[in-house]
Amino acid sequence: MGAEGRRYGQGRATRAVALLVCAAFVLAGCASMPDSGDVEQVRATKGADSQVRVYAVPPRDGARPQEIVDGFLEAMTSDDPSYATARKYLTKQWTKKWRPESLTTVLTEAPESAAPPGGEEGDELSYALSGELIATVDRHEYKSVVPAQYGGALRLVRQNTPDGKGKEWRIDAAPQGLVLGESDFLRNHLSVNKYYWVAGQNTVVADPVYIRQRQDPMTRMDPVAQALSALFEGPADWLTPVVDAPFPAGAGLRKGTTSLTPDDQGELRVPLNDKASNVGGTPCKRMATQMLLTLRELAAPRVEQVKLQRADGSPLCVLTADQADAYALERVSPGSNVYFVDSDHRMAVVGTKPKTVDETEVRGPFGDGQVKIGTVAVARGMHRAAAVSQDGRSLYAASIVSDEPLAAPLAQSGAPRAADRFSAPSWDRNDLWVADRNPADPRLLRFAGGKGPAQAVDVEGLDGARIESLRVSADGVRMALLLSKDGKSTLEIGRVERHTDAEGRTTVSVVELRAAAPRLETVTALSWAGPSRLVVVGKETGGVQQVRYVQTDGSLTPAGGLPGLNKVSAVAATEDEEQLLVAVSDDGLVRLMPNANWQTMVEKGTWPVYPG
Repeated sequence: MGAEGRRYGQGRATRAVALLVCAAFVLAGCASMPDSGDVEQVRATKGADSQVRVYAVPPRDGARPQEIVDGFLEAMTSDDPSYATARKYLTKQWTKKWRPESLTTVLTEAPESAAPPGGEEGDELSYALSGELIATVDRHEYKSVVPAQYGGALRLVRQNTPDGKGKEWRIDAAPQGLVLGESDFLRNHLSVNKYYWVAGQNTVVADPVYIRQRQDPMTRMDPVAQALSALFEGPADWLTPVVDAPFPAGAGLRKGTTSLTPDDQGELRVPLNDKASNVGGTPCKRMATQMLLTLRELAAPRVEQVKLQRADGSPLCVLTADQADAYALERVSPGSNVYFVDSDHRMAVVGTKPKTVDETEVRGPFGDGQVKIGTVAVARGMHRAAAVSQDGRSLYAASIVSDEPLAAPLAQSGAPRAADRFSAPSWDRNDLWVADRNPADPRLLRFAGGKGPAQAVDVEGLDGARIESLRVSADGVRMALLLSKDGKSTLEIGRVERHTDAEGRTTVSVVELRAAAPRLETVTALSWAGPSRLVVVGKETGGVQQVRYVQTDGSLTPAGGLPGLNKVSAVAATEDEEQLLVAVSDDGLVRLMPNANWQTMVEKGTWPVYPG
């Protein structure tokens, strides 16, 4: 993964965000100011800027109700410790009840406030809050929703001033937690992947959460301490069934730990509480691995080594970043070859020079033309591949590093129309997957080890939707599914569960589908592009087709939009975010260079893929 300036309520007048400007207008109810940067005019539609910091300003004497409402909403966007300034807008009774840490409600824009129809008469008023709800954040977990109307209210009362000589308006009831516009949320928060061990396997899976960019207002923890504290809280409920129990019950950082910083050699000492003090040997190393993989998501300085310490300060275990990186997802799919289907329907590799093809890289039936192919997928070991024939009827698997005759198909689709036959295949760490889109017999098929026989896999919650395409993550426990129903397409993420019975037979299912891009009206192509990130081709309601990044939790990354590209039919990326993004458009096979635009790799070609 600029500050959102606005005047809340009617009119939405532009606010000038600058220290001197804000100071000059304190008497007019200015609620916040930055601590750095040039003087600039900031509007509510401007994107998030983590370099801008907002400071809350307390209510002035005699402030009118609308000023109280505006000031409180603005104060919620700051880093003020314990939201002390925001609480100055509340009555003493509501200050005790308000729990800003309990929930964060995220709207597309900052909430609008509407004054009561009768104006500011009387001693009690209710201001309606409205906006477009896109997510809630609970226990650091971002839960996106299909955009919907949000409604809330602030109740104001007139209460006696401390000196008893007058009355002041204060808020006596408000929505629990924080209510923020998306740009304010992204300005204050950072998306970080926590890592947990996949159940029964020696690999990890990413679990994205949001932490504060700076100190957390409630815990006063810095980002490193926040990330490790969130790691100890355990995985999201959705992920829990497919990961091993991460830590002993009650394990965590030593009480009072709020700041963690590596020393000059990059070593980070992590003090643990009593519950974690007896974890030694391999479990301690695995714990340290999770920490190092989680911390590498944060900015420099890079943590080169962690030293876990018991509650009394004695050493527990030590692990280096290189040892932890061996379990990183991008290591599961090494190499940078871009495979594709050429104009003769053979599998090929993009050459090292622009607009060239390496015709020697792919051997066997897929490279020599024994079968005309339409789509391909390369196993993560890069020795084998799977291909669907040009007509979509047959699925094959073969070596791409040795010459061999074409074997019989692993499976065949009986659908009359090519568009209703096999989807493009996809590999996880071990297995091959494909969807048969036959309306008479739709199936999701799995081939253990990339070999037959085919195993039909149940998908929970399809509700009549058809699987158009799929991509399995490197960890093998998450599947991105492009579904279609009633002429609409949606992108869903399902959890892949494996259960082995007493006789050693494994049953696999895909369960608990959840929307991965609820703000996109249509999605036409996708690929994994990071441990918890996808690149998709789609469009928002009323918008145009675009290529953009989305998080698996449904949030849009701040830099999610990519340079425009016409008529994109396919995209390819990998869990290694350093690899180039590749796509098929009117210009052929193109790649997105860093800090540049799309460049043509091959003028004629389809279906680009990295291993996986």
